[in-house]
Amino acid sequence: MILVTGATGHVGGELVRRLAAAGEPVRAMTRRPAEARLPAGAEAVYGDAGDPASLEAAFAGVDGVFLMSAQAVGTAPEPTHDLALAAAAQRAGVRRVVKLSTLDGGTGDDPIARWQRTAEAAVTDPARGFAWTLLRPGRFMSNALQWAGQLRAGAEVAIPFADRPAASIDPADLAEIAALALTATAEHAGAVHELSGPQSLTPTEELAILGEVLRRDLRVRPVPTDAARAGMARYGFPPEVVDAIMRRTLDGDRGTEVLPTAEKLLGRPARTFAQWARAHREEFHRSPDGHRPRPTA
Repeated sequence: MILVTGATGHVGGELVRRLAAAGEPVRAMTRRPAEARLPAGAEAVYGDAGDPASLEAAFAGVDGVFLMSAQAVGTAPEPTHDLALAAAAQRAGVRRVVKLSTLDGGTGDDPIARWQRTAEAAVTDPARGFAWTLLRPGRFMSNALQWAGQLRAGAEVAIPFADRPAASIDPADLAEIAALALTATAEHAGAVHELSGPQSLTPTEELAILGEVLRRDLRVRPVPTDAARAGMARYGFPPEVVDAIMRRTLDGDRGTEVLPTAEKLLGRPARTFAQWARAHREEFHRSPDGHRPRPTA
C-alpha cells in the first residue's frame, strides 16, 4: 500500500491518479476525506500532520509513502508537520519514502534553509531506516492558478516579481517522477533529484502564453516590492522569513536554470508551460464553486 499525503493538492492529486491508473494500492490522506474526489481504486483516509494522533490509522499497513507538507516556513519553531509525518512512517514500519522538498533543500543558513534542512533530515536520518528519495523542484506551473480569481473579474493580474524568471515545472511531471521513485525503489533510493521544467520564463511571459491559450488579451500589473513584502507579512511569515524570501528572489538567480534531471528521469521532454495551460484552461473559467459562471447580459 502506498500512502499519499497532501493527496488533494496539485502534486498529490496527480500522483494518486497515476498510481490508481497503474493498479497500485493507494491511500489518499486528506483532512476532508468525505469531500475528496478520488479515482476508482483509491482509498480516502483522514489524517492531519498538525494532529499527530490522527496519523496512526492513516499509516497502518503502508510500505511506501509520498511525504509533503504545506506548513509555511516560520509558522512554528521547526517543521513540526514533517517531523510528525516521518515519525508516523517510522512507527508504521514504512520502508519507501519520497519526500517533496524545495530546490536547494537545506543549503545555506537563512531561516528557509534551516527549516528545509530539518525537514529533509527527518527523512534521511539513517535511524529511520527509510529507503528515501528527495525531490527538489523550483517553482510550480500551477502557481499560475492564483491568477484565476483576478481573471474572472477582468483582464489584469497583479503579480509580484513579474519579471523574475524561473524554470517552472508541471506538477504532473513531479507526480510521474514520484511514482517512479515509489515503485522502482532500488533505482532511486538515496537519490536527490533537483528538478525544473524545460523553459525559463517570467510570470509576465507565462501570462502572455496563458492569454494565447484562453484567447484573451491579458495584462500584468506589477506589484511594488514594498507591497509584496507587506503581503507576505499579512500571510503570516515572520520578518526574518520575509527578508530571506526577498533576498533569494531579488539577489539570486537560483531556479532560473533549466536542469536536465526531469527529462532524464521521465525519458521524454518535460512539459512546457503552454502544455500545462492547455491542460488546465477550464480552471480559469470556473467560478469558486467549481462551475462555469453564467454569461451576463
